[in-house]
Amino acid sequence: MKSNFHSDLFKEKQLTPLLDFYYEKHLNQYTFRRVSNLKQQRHGIDLILEHKTSKNLFYVDEKAQLDYVNESLPTFAFELFYQKKGHQKQGWLFDVSKKTHFYALVTSIYSDEEKMFTSCNITFVNREKLIGHLFGLGLTEEYLTRVAHNNKDTHGKLVLERLHPKKDGYLFFSTSNKAEKPINLILRLEFLSAIGVAKRLI
Repeated sequence: MKSNFHSDLFKEKQLTPLLDFYYEKHLNQYTFRRVSNLKQQRHGIDLILEHKTSKNLFYVDEKAQLDYVNESLPTFAFELFYQKKGHQKQGWLFDVSKKTHFYALVTSIYSDEEKMFTSCNITFVNREKLIGHLFGLGLTEEYLTRVAHNNKDTHGKLVLERLHPKKDGYLFFSTSNKAEKPINLILRLEFLSAIGVAKRLI
């Protein structure tokens, strides 16, 4: 098993012009600037939005489904845990060191021309509201940590009694096919919109 880290970085650079085009066109009340500072990026900041009137700043972490180009998935994977050098690490969803206000979920990424992405969907998710809603369902960091630990040898889908697996989401363990062995909370995009934590930009 090998990591897709370098391949994903290359694809992210290819994707950036398309994302910036959409931001320019659809983020009418905001100006934006990309973050190149590695320290800020490690804190979950790829983009800084500034409201044109209030001047409030919002930190955005872009998450793109680059493993599924030319596919349209109804779900998105929120990282709970991953492994590095044999040790389990905390994923980005509950990581308190992240300063992210919004996730920009980039889905339905299509490449009609070689080495060029031509269209995608972008859904903004309010991180604080999402975590708050999960907490209200009893899906706290502590609960999900316990479930992950008790099922650490699992591979594939694990149904959570607090989520409808077909309408809301489920846990997914990628223990045998990915180097980082991530454990993800898979949530449907329609579910995120229905509970009021997400809004589709394009």
